[in-house]
This record gives sequence, C-alpha cells and structure tokens, in this order.
Amino acid sequence: MRLIVYPHDLSVGGSQINAIDLAAGVAEHGHEVLVYGVPGPLVDYVRERKLRFLPAHGLRYRPAPTRIAELAAIARRERVDLIHTYEWSTCLDGYFGASLALKIPLLCTVLSMQVMPYVPRSVPLIMGTAELGEEARRGHRADVWVLEPPIDVVRDNPTIKGDSFRRKHNVKDDEFLVVSVSRLALDLKLDALVRGIDAVDKLAVSRRIKLILVGEGPARNALQKRADDVNLRHGRTVVMLTGADLDPRQAYAAADLVIGMGSSALRALAIGRPLIVQGEQAFSELFSPETSELFMTQGFYGLADNARGTDRLAAQIQSVMDQPDRRADLGRFGRHFVDKRFSLERAVAFQLEIYKRVLERRFSPKLREAVRTAYLAAALEVANHNPLIKRRNRRREKSLLAAATAGEWPPIFQG
Repeated sequence: MRLIVYPHDLSVGGSQINAIDLAAGVAEHGHEVLVYGVPGPLVDYVRERKLRFLPAHGLRYRPAPTRIAELAAIARRERVDLIHTYEWSTCLDGYFGASLALKIPLLCTVLSMQVMPYVPRSVPLIMGTAELGEEARRGHRADVWVLEPPIDVVRDNPTIKGDSFRRKHNVKDDEFLVVSVSRLALDLKLDALVRGIDAVDKLAVSRRIKLILVGEGPARNALQKRADDVNLRHGRTVVMLTGADLDPRQAYAAADLVIGMGSSALRALAIGRPLIVQGEQAFSELFSPETSELFMTQGFYGLADNARGTDRLAAQIQSVMDQPDRRADLGRFGRHFVDKRFSLERAVAFQLEIYKRVLERRFSPKLREAVRTAYLAAALEVANHNPLIKRRNRRREKSLLAAATAGEWPPIFQG
C-alpha cells in the first residue's frame, strides 16, 4: 500500500506526534508511507522515524487551493492508494482534489475535542474518544472508528531517569516537582496552565514545591510574568518555564506529579508518573483506578464549572504530595493501563484494519455534499477574515493574555 499521511501542521503537539508515530508503525509493516505537511519543528522527528517527507505550500487559507492542487499532483505522481489526513482543514485539502477528481480514498482523524461540521459526511472518520465517536455517528454517513491517541510504550517507559533534569533546573531533593509538558497556547491550554501556576503558588506558602512548564507558544510571555510574580512573592523559584523540548521524556521522569491533558497525560502514565488530568473551565481529576473509565469515555480532558480560584486543583496536588506510597501505586497502575489500552503496537494494528476497510468500501462523494462542504468552508473563511470578527478575536486574546499575566482567573470577557 502507498499512503500519504498529512498532519494539520508540524509544530510540536500531541496530534502531530501521534500521526508520525502511527505512520512509522505502518511503514514498519512494509507499506510505503509519505508524510506531507507544512514544515515545522517536527520535520526532524519525521526523518528520525525514517519516513519520507514532502513539504506543503505554506498558504494559510482553509482549504488551501495551492495545497489541494499540490496534494492531488503528488498523489497521482506517487500512485497513492490512500490519503490519511488529520483534522478537518487537511481533510478538505484532500477532499476537493485527490478524492473528488482522482477518486483516491480519503480518511480523516479528528483529535480535537469536538465534532466539526466541515468534514464531508462521506469521508470515513477516526475520532479520539468514545464520546466523540458516538456523537459523530449520529450525523455521519461513512464509517466512524474510535482510536485513542497511542503511546510508544517502548520508547516511553519507567526506566527513564529524570535526575539530570532535576539537577539542570536546580530542583532540590526536598522539593516536590510538578511538571506540565504543553503547548503554551490560548485555546484549550491556557486555563489549565494558569490554574497550575496558581495552585502551586497557593501550596508554596507552606510546602516545598516547584512547577516546571515545558513548552512554547503565544502565551509564553504572559505565563512568564505570572510565574515571576509568584517567585518574587515567595522569595525563591517556585514556577519555571523552560521552553520547548522535542524529547521531554526526562522532564516526565523527573516529576513527582504530572499535570496535563491529551497525549501528554498518556506519556506521563507510560513513564510511570502519577497524573492529574486537566481540561478547561477548572476541570482537574486525579487519574486512578476509580476514574480511569471516565477518561476512556471522554478522553484525557474535561470541562467543569469554571470556578474561580484553585481550591480543587490545589487540594488534589496536596493529596498526592501527602501520600508517597499511593504515588508509587498510581505510577504502576498508570503504566499498566497505558501498556494494555494505548500501546502504539496495538494502535498500528487497528489502523491497518481501518485502512483495509476504507479501501474495500470506497465511499463515493456526492455533488450535493461537495457543494455543502464548499459553502461551509467558504463561510468560515469569510468569517475568519471579517474585520469585525478579527477585531473581536483580538480583543478576546488581549483580555485573556492580560488576565493570564496577573490577577484573578478566569477573566470576565466583554465582547
């Protein structure tokens, strides 16, 4: 089988790493896999996994006319059997060219936390959680599968040592280290990151605790200022931002506790660390035997009541701090859970079955569907370039960054 894998971008993120890891696993089964995408930091990781990479045109429209033509040309030239895209925008790049014009089967994985209406109903879907899979099946014509983000449990394992990471960042033996590995982004991430800083700030009044944020993104400066204020208040380094790390395994291994969501949360479990899963609107919950099935349903993410303050997260962190024996038990349980349910080997086998099914079924796009999809995509793109909407979005971003920099969280945004 000849296959194109098309991640939504090649910046550092869980969805992109999952796409590359699965592509490498498929290639190891003897298939020819080409990774196509807008160049970014993960291009080196693509090559490390011994995959062929072709750069995509950088035009930022969604869908992008140049990428529609480019992808179709590559698919024809390489005699591709299947195109596997990640997220709705890349799906449309494949749909309007290679799929409609050349009749090349198309598959789309959606790992965002909502069912997007822009994916054509004839395109087979892979969703990242059981809950989203059920929601997608209610309105989708093609097959819908659920494949949770996989983890390379051989590469990410409990034998990895974090001593050098702790020494590098001057973490004392008597300090309880909390680590978050995350994009420092406004969407999906910012609420969890600010609440993490504030919870550790609260505990640092009476506890030897440190939080290290590993990652980069547009919220970096705001979070750094908030961290600086915390450190000044306590007269010591309580919160530290270290920037992006393409191989953060030692950061996970160094942690006494990891806080995070999505693939980052799963990597922490694979390395045997206790975990508090975060989401948005003040969601946080300790991963344990009692909560594991909740996360199998809704994914390693959640929404709560948007409560002000950090009492919930601070209490959860303190509970883990106060029970060292339970920390060890939670680490062992998490590793066993990921090994059994989220291993890359298991995911690759399932994905190959999905590919076989897609090639057998070959859903045919309908003209009405193509027109509807084009209309929805065009309407969204027009809205995104509407000066009034752009101005409102800039005000919202400015408000979020100002609130993340200092003061009470969450902000009350007035449109």
